[in-house]
Amino acid sequence: MSLVSRRSVLGALATTPFWSMSSVWAQSSALKISHQFPGGTISEGDFRDRLVRIFAAEVGKRTKGSLKFDIYPGSSLMKTNSQFSALRKGALDFSLVPLNYAGGEVPEVSIGLMPGLVTSYEQGAAWKNAEVGKELSRILLEKGVIIVSWIWQAGGVASRGKPIVDPSDVKGLKVRGGSREMDLILKEAGAAVVTMPSDDIYAAMQTGAMDAAMTSSTSLISFRLDEVSKSLTTGRDKAYWYMLEPLMISKATYDRLTKEQQAAVMAVGADMEKFALNSARLDDSAVAAFYQKAGAKVVDMNAATVKKWQDIARNTAWKDYASKNDNCAKLLKLAEKLL
Repeated sequence: MSLVSRRSVLGALATTPFWSMSSVWAQSSALKISHQFPGGTISEGDFRDRLVRIFAAEVGKRTKGSLKFDIYPGSSLMKTNSQFSALRKGALDFSLVPLNYAGGEVPEVSIGLMPGLVTSYEQGAAWKNAEVGKELSRILLEKGVIIVSWIWQAGGVASRGKPIVDPSDVKGLKVRGGSREMDLILKEAGAAVVTMPSDDIYAAMQTGAMDAAMTSSTSLISFRLDEVSKSLTTGRDKAYWYMLEPLMISKATYDRLTKEQQAAVMAVGADMEKFALNSARLDDSAVAAFYQKAGAKVVDMNAATVKKWQDIARNTAWKDYASKNDNCAKLLKLAEKLL
């Protein structure tokens, strides 16, 4: 580059308004998407990894290549429990992570894995446009986070010993519930709780540090828990364990995008919800065959058993959550309207 042209470029940069530079950034920088699940391809592997890859490809198309993405599966960019905080600070652009993992930082989000509060995919899907979803979105926006795709998953229980069906089955066992709220129920039922992200479950069960783990059907498959389990309780028919595991964008990142880019991100995010629902349901059924093939005993739950867990939840987890602050109490009441 000649001295004259270099001076011209530097002069142009020096006189470019900040908002214009933000637009240039939005058009040219690769956005980072982080998640904790095993990596695969756009057509094979954990559906949550596939979802972000399909999302990235489609947004790229709709923005004519102005938005590009780098995807980091398996917590390869940052630790699982650091992702929500990084979103809030603008240090991470996108994350697909269980919302309740951030309950220690933002108490309200613990409602994303409140046992017995969501008992079907239809009920969970209704949250997005219902009062509870709008209120949760408002709270998250204030914290610097925006939900792009509302993703719900049913959960089951992998056990090193007998199947975990009735609350009495956990007495004396070391169990991972997946949330503080689930832990309260397990303690009430006589279990010793173990707290960890789903990507750490395999090692804990392999060593005997944990007897059973509650997690999503997809994670029961993707993290190969069949290799360390003798029994499985599925979520394919009835379940009290539904988790909100959304794809989220940092508000700081969102605000730097052009209006057209923002619209593309949100439109594709909404489109991904149907893919997520269908995939989650398929995994609820697939997990049973997966464990049966591995020689595990597979059982399902019925409505009466789900109610037993729900009754314990009302008197423990729900009360504890509502007592945290006014927002939590309001969210719980709004969610109960959909029961």
